[in-house]
Amino acid sequence: MGVASSYLSKAEVQRLLGVNGFGWWRLIRKYESFPKPEERPVGLVVFGEGESEEVWDGTHVYTWAAETPEFAHRGALLLRPLPEVRAPGGWSGYRDTVRGPALDWHTGLGTIRIVHSDDRKAASDVASAVVKSGNPDSVVTVCALFGDMGFHGPALVAADTAHPGIEYEASWGDAAALAGESLPWWPNLLRLPQVIRLWRPGAEPAVVEVPANEHERVLRRAAENEAFDETSRMAVTDMANDIRNNRIDHTGHDNSIFGERGHGTEPNPVVIGAVPDTAGHPLPCDGDPQMLRAGWRALAGSSHPDAVAALEVAAVRHPGLLPFGAVTEVPIRSGTVSDRWARRLTMCDPTAAHAVLAQGERAQSFLIDPLTDMPVLRTTGNDGKTIWRFYAPLSLPAAGEELAAVVLHHTLWIVTSGGHVHPAPCTPNEHLWWGNGWGDRPSEAAAVSDALLGDLGATVDLHGHWKAPKGLTALFNEEHKQGTELSRSTLLHARMTPPRTR
Repeated sequence: MGVASSYLSKAEVQRLLGVNGFGWWRLIRKYESFPKPEERPVGLVVFGEGESEEVWDGTHVYTWAAETPEFAHRGALLLRPLPEVRAPGGWSGYRDTVRGPALDWHTGLGTIRIVHSDDRKAASDVASAVVKSGNPDSVVTVCALFGDMGFHGPALVAADTAHPGIEYEASWGDAAALAGESLPWWPNLLRLPQVIRLWRPGAEPAVVEVPANEHERVLRRAAENEAFDETSRMAVTDMANDIRNNRIDHTGHDNSIFGERGHGTEPNPVVIGAVPDTAGHPLPCDGDPQMLRAGWRALAGSSHPDAVAALEVAAVRHPGLLPFGAVTEVPIRSGTVSDRWARRLTMCDPTAAHAVLAQGERAQSFLIDPLTDMPVLRTTGNDGKTIWRFYAPLSLPAAGEELAAVVLHHTLWIVTSGGHVHPAPCTPNEHLWWGNGWGDRPSEAAAVSDALLGDLGATVDLHGHWKAPKGLTALFNEEHKQGTELSRSTLLHARMTPPRTR
């Protein structure tokens, strides 16, 4: 989350600190620690300062004031020295807010409202809404979750109702000391209004079912669709179970971190508000990879909307289970190596794989490569020009042929001894390139070429691509022109030749 930035003009700083022109002159000369002005960020509008381009960081000024005895009464409320004698505090009930569920705590300073959200500007937005409503609950400050761990519990971001637009970091330990008791905390996935609303001091942690996210809901819907075969439904169920297991494990891990005892001898004043329901956990997943891949292959060829939605999830979560490699784009130009390849493409009805490949855009035509079964689109690129967009294959049909040449045209193209042209195989999370990579070297291209020189039908594995022969990597590191053809003999010679040292 972090503390949201705010900027103040000179006039606004003077109002915050309660000083006139002479007081400002005196302050600047007396306090070398006073925050220095900054150049006004581009697009920032600050009223009340004429033509001045200088502004002050509101958080820095507000924090400085709290730490400076002369101005502490005008500084950040939760950064001022805590009173040695504090009036008894305590829980004051649940509140719905514009940024999520909150609990109020009565303290000697007034009501502290803690919003159980780590969204950016949650503290400031709720404090502003409180002021706008007339502040019927006498809230003096609003705290929200920073999203990280502090020294005495979860880190907090605070915004006082006196200056709701300024956020600052606050201590969970200080808030708990003012409240007079340990404060409840809920893990992210269980931070639900219906759960937090029921909490009372002294209550045991609620056991709550971790809600499904959108990805899991999509997969469960596909798993219940009888239009798909059993293997496909097992494949999507496996991935849905994996998502649920991860979310339950993540929630338990959050509780173990934020509910830990503390850095010193004293435990952190933290009460865990809810724990995940682990009945039946973990669900079965990580099934037979061949079965899973077969199920996803069938879904990729489906035209059902549920297959499209499920495939979109898999493409993000586990693309290695899908029957195709990296998304690749090349411009459509006559006389190029890709033009030779395109002549064998055949028109077809769109499948789920085509729909995912389209990335939400409208395609001109849907095709398939009959030799590799890879889906292909004729569509428009970002520059408005027509392109081929396709999935790279994971392997090539060999049929007794061997690699005859590699042609460089926006990716690697393989020319076989039988005269066929294919986009080079590439795993989903890699890409094939050549030339100076500004410190990076095109070892992926070298690894693919090395594998296919030995076996044209090899399934490439680029996990260890940096181990590719140094001579091949050096060859692809050269600044070859588009359309350059590297013959088999050139590749073999480079593979056996150590690169020259400079």
